[in-house]
Amino acid sequence: MKIEKVEVGYLETNCYIVSIDDKCLIIDPGDEIDKIINKIDNLKPVGIIITHYHFDHIGALNKLIDKYNVKVIDYKLEEKEYNIDKFKFKIIHTKGHDNTCITIYFEKEKIMFVGDFIFKDSIGRTDLENGNNFDMFASINKIKQYPDDIMLYPGHGDITNLGYEKENNIYFKSAQ
Repeated sequence: MKIEKVEVGYLETNCYIVSIDDKCLIIDPGDEIDKIINKIDNLKPVGIIITHYHFDHIGALNKLIDKYNVKVIDYKLEEKEYNIDKFKFKIIHTKGHDNTCITIYFEKEKIMFVGDFIFKDSIGRTDLENGNNFDMFASINKIKQYPDDIMLYPGHGDITNLGYEKENNIYFKSAQ
């Protein structure tokens, strides 16, 4: 599995193009559709994943749906394992930053796409509309149960590691 990051929009949202062979998933197409399409290149999109519905994560969504005629994977789906073409992943509901937040877990690859749930050394804001501290700490406690060697791909900023966050992220330490 190959992962390409495209920073889009004035908030520098991380849009990811996740590919296996000639197929790809688009994760959080926040803005700048031309940049995203150029990164997709000759790949065939088989789905679009939305980690949550804040404007900076969905700005190019409708245009990409129109262009590629693919389904959207989001919070409306159950917490379970899914197979889309060559991709096998689990959806984990991780409310807190927003009530539409999900984490996408590629277990075999030990990778999670966490949107604005977790950032390196921090977490997403809970003071926005539909944010909730109680839900955030419940989600942190849920994700703490997973192995330390999972790589976390956030909606903004640098990639991190779950073990690192358990050790260094003050919000993980205060979640009980």
